Amino acid sequence: MKPLLCLLAAASLLAFTADRKEKQFVSDNFTYAQQQLKNMLKETEKRDPLAFPRTTDKEGKMTTTNMYDWTPGFFPGSLWYAYEATKDPQLLQEATKWTEKLEPLKDFTKHHDLGFMVYCSYGNAYRITGNATYRDILVQSARSLSTRFNPVTGSIKSWNAFKSWHGEQMYYYPVIVDNMMNLELLFFASKVSGDTSFRHVAITHAETAMKNQVRPDYSSYHVVCYDTTNGNVLARETAQGFADNSTWARGQAWAIYGFTMVYRETKDKRFLKTAEGMADWFLDNKNLPADMVPYWDFNMHQQGYTPGVRSNANKVKEPYRDASSAAIVASALFELSEYVDKAKSEKFRKAGVKMLHSLAGPAYRAPKGTNGNFMLMHSVGSIPHGGEIDVPLVYADYYFLEALSRYRKLL
Repeated sequence: MKPLLCLLAAASLLAFTADRKEKQFVSDNFTYAQQQLKNMLKETEKRDPLAFPRTTDKEGKMTTTNMYDWTPGFFPGSLWYAYEATKDPQLLQEATKWTEKLEPLKDFTKHHDLGFMVYCSYGNAYRITGNATYRDILVQSARSLSTRFNPVTGSIKSWNAFKSWHGEQMYYYPVIVDNMMNLELLFFASKVSGDTSFRHVAITHAETAMKNQVRPDYSSYHVVCYDTTNGNVLARETAQGFADNSTWARGQAWAIYGFTMVYRETKDKRFLKTAEGMADWFLDNKNLPADMVPYWDFNMHQQGYTPGVRSNANKVKEPYRDASSAAIVASALFELSEYVDKAKSEKFRKAGVKMLHSLAGPAYRAPKGTNGNFMLMHSVGSIPHGGEIDVPLVYADYYFLEALSRYRKLL
């Protein structure tokens, strides 16, 4: 065989071996997830049937929320991803049961998180089963979410009120960067119903966020508060980050994922440029650790960044990691890698793979049967609020499984 052909054959063999190794990596992690989820299902049998897994208490035992919190859709969503990968009939049965418990949410209008609550559950259910009833529930949920849109602000209102960490100031039209994630429900509803109003709301919200929530360097503000009489910005603050001018890691993660998804749905290059810029900012940041699992805020305890006087961030000195942010970004990067040029595609894909391997390693993936049967350790809910610090979080597990699923499709 000629030398060049020998080299090509060797390279081909190496690539095949690497892909086979990575496919096994994904398979092994889904097998692990299958067991953890089954253990968690046993634990849920001891609880209220409408109690949804959320995190753990100080003793490491699972704690739950009701369906009207923002996180109930993640547990059934994880069951759907695990079923899709393993074809375990028990997981299908449980995914169906836990999803259908959430049907009352289709008419819920009290906060903005219906995308998380319903699309992560019913959206995956419909994608996998094609059940028309699930589609109809999703469309009605989009109608409910749309009631929170105000054309004057050009945004969907996140919470009904937000109290500044700096004192007693209250704002009544806060929009958080997390809200980008809920737009996927609207795009879906527009496609399956033919109602273009959903798509209009989603695009308008994304344009407003791109204008007011993204800084010139592609970092992000967490909360933007609007005046409903004229649409002006009243304040740019943080709720869960270190300081108003800092970059909260999970907020940046939501934005990378959200703008990538909006580009997929619109093919508008403005959104791709924003997603790409925000991903570069995250990956190139000098404060991102070598294992690519970020600290909970990129600017914590740095000069020029000061928490509000009421924020618990003033009391927390330890540089906690946030595995949930890495899981969200890894999932986003696998999709974003398909929309950019070859060099950027390789950068984003390699980063996603490294994040996944870090999360699946012993530093973050819990031993079987531990961690309240959640998969990932070391996430942070909200240090300013003093809650869910260095614990497992149900949404970290969900995006870990979604990232594994997306990676598998690229292999």
